[in-house]
Amino acid sequence: MKRKVIPVLIGLLLIVLILAGAAGVFLFQRYSGSKEEADLNVYFGLNGSQEVAIVWNQELTEEKGLLQDERCYLKLDTVHEMLNERFYVDHNEKLLLYTLPEETVQIGIGEQTADGYTAAVEQNGDVWLALDYVKQYSDFNYALYTEPNRVVLTTNWDTLQSAELKKNTALRVRGGVKSEVLQNLEKGTKVTVLEEMENWDQVQTQDGYIGYVQKKHLTDPAEETPVKDTGYVEPDYTGNLRDHKIDLAWHQVTVESANSTFPGVMSGVTGVNVISPTWYSLYDNTGVVDGIASPSYVQQAHALGLEVWALIDDFTHREDNGVDPQEILSYTSKRTAIIEVLMSEADRCGFDGINVDFEKVTEDGSQDYIQFIRELSVACRQKGLVLSVDNYVPHNYNAHYKWAEQGVMADYVIIMGYDEHWGGSEVAGSVASLGYVTEGIERMTQEVPSEKVINAVPLYTRIWTTAEDGAVTSRAVGIQTAYDYMNKNQAAATWDNSVGQNYVEFETSDGTVQIWLEDEQSLEAKVNVMKEHNLGGIAAWKLGFDDGRKNIWGVISGFAAE
Repeated sequence: MKRKVIPVLIGLLLIVLILAGAAGVFLFQRYSGSKEEADLNVYFGLNGSQEVAIVWNQELTEEKGLLQDERCYLKLDTVHEMLNERFYVDHNEKLLLYTLPEETVQIGIGEQTADGYTAAVEQNGDVWLALDYVKQYSDFNYALYTEPNRVVLTTNWDTLQSAELKKNTALRVRGGVKSEVLQNLEKGTKVTVLEEMENWDQVQTQDGYIGYVQKKHLTDPAEETPVKDTGYVEPDYTGNLRDHKIDLAWHQVTVESANSTFPGVMSGVTGVNVISPTWYSLYDNTGVVDGIASPSYVQQAHALGLEVWALIDDFTHREDNGVDPQEILSYTSKRTAIIEVLMSEADRCGFDGINVDFEKVTEDGSQDYIQFIRELSVACRQKGLVLSVDNYVPHNYNAHYKWAEQGVMADYVIIMGYDEHWGGSEVAGSVASLGYVTEGIERMTQEVPSEKVINAVPLYTRIWTTAEDGAVTSRAVGIQTAYDYMNKNQAAATWDNSVGQNYVEFETSDGTVQIWLEDEQSLEAKVNVMKEHNLGGIAAWKLGFDDGRKNIWGVISGFAAE
C-alpha cells in the first residue's frame, strides 16, 4: 500500500512544482521591469543628423533646431517665440539686425562673427540664428547635447519641485514597468518633478529627457528656485519722456502755404503744450519722403511755449503713387533713408519730436514696421527728439502694430480714440462712445506703461442720415457745426449715459438724422477716464474742428493741468 502512495505523492508534488514555476514565470514576466530601450531618435522626433530637438522650460516641443559646425541654430520664428522678438531679418538685403538703445547692430546672413562662426544661415527659405549669437542679446541659458541631438533652453526661473533618486532606476517613456527605457539613472541623480501620480511621477533630467520613474524610488519633492546666471543685463531704452502731462493738438497742414494758418488756428486755444503739424509723408516706394515743414512755424510755436512734433504718415500719397509701407519698410536701406531725412529736417527746422502716423500697416508688414520704429527711436534718442507713435484703438485684429514693443522703444504711444463708426460704416453710431474709449485705454495700458500712453479725443462727430431705402451716409463736422445743424432743425439732444454723449435724432426730407454729439460734457467724461488710468497725456484731432467752441480747451487742458 505504501509503495502505491509514494508515486502518487511524487506526481502531485511535481505538478505543484510545475504550476508554481509557471506562476512564477508569469508573475516575473508581468511585474519585472522591461529592459527594452526606446528609439531615442523616435522619442525626440529627429529625422537626420542635423536636426536638434528643443526642450524648452520642461516641454519637449515640436519645433526643431539645426546642428551646423557643432553649433545649434534656431529658426527666426522659433527665436521670436521662445527667446527674443527683437531680432529682425531683412530678407531683401540679406541682413540680420538687432536694435540696442544707441545703435542697430547688423551682420550679413552667412557672414562670420569676430569669433569665427556664422551668425545666421539660410536653408530652404528659412533663416536660422546661432544660439551663441542670440545669447549675446537675450536672457536665457542653454545646453546642447548630442547622441541624440537636443538642446535644453531655460527662460523661466520660477520655483520648481525637485527630487533625487534613492536607488538606480530606469527612466521610462510612460508610467509602467513594461514601458520602454529612456535612460538608466543612477542613485543620487537630481530630477525636476513635473507631475506627481499614485505610483509613478513624471520627471525631467538635466540633459533634457522627460519620462517616468517609480514614485517609491524618489525622495519627497522639495521646492527649489533655480539660480539665474545668464549674465544678461537688460538694456535701458529710456528716451525723452517728459516730466509733465502732454496736451497735444494736431494741425492738419496739406500744402506748404497752410503753415501760415498757425496763428489763426491757435487763436483762443489754451492749455496745449505740443502741436503736431502733418508735414511729412512717404512719397513713393523708393523711400522718398515728401515734406512741407517750415522753420518759421517752429519758431512761432516755440514763442508760444509749444513743442513741435512733426508728423509723418504713410497714406497721403497712397492713391497717387501707390505707396506700400511694406515694400518700403522691408528694406533696411530705405528705412535708413527715411530716418536720415527726418533727422536732417529736425536740424533744419528745429522741431522737438516726431509723430509717426502709419495707418496702412498689414500683418505681413508687422515686423518691418516695428523695426522702423526701433531704428527711428535710436536716432531720436541720440538727437534728443521725442518719438510718439499713433495707433488705432487696440483690438485683436490690429495687434500686429506691436504695442508693447512700441512702449519700449517710443516715448509715447498714442491711441487715436475715435472712428468707432467712420465714413465707411454701414450702420450709424458714435465716433467715440465712452465704453469704446475706456476699453481702448484699458487694453493699451495692459501692454504699455500708463505714463507713456496718450489718448486722443475727437473734436468732431458725424451727422448720419438713413434714407427710406435704408442707405446710410454720413459727414464729419466740427462740434459747433453739429450743434448748429441740430438747432437749425429745431431738435434737442438728451444725454445718453450708455455712450457718454448727448444724442439727437430727427427727420428731414433726406431721411432720419442721428447725431452722437461731442461737446464739453462728453469730453469731460473721457478726461475723467483718462485721469483714472493716470495716462501720460491727451491729444485732440484736430485744430479747426474747435471753431465756435473754444471753451472745450478748458475741459481738455483740465487733464494736463493736474
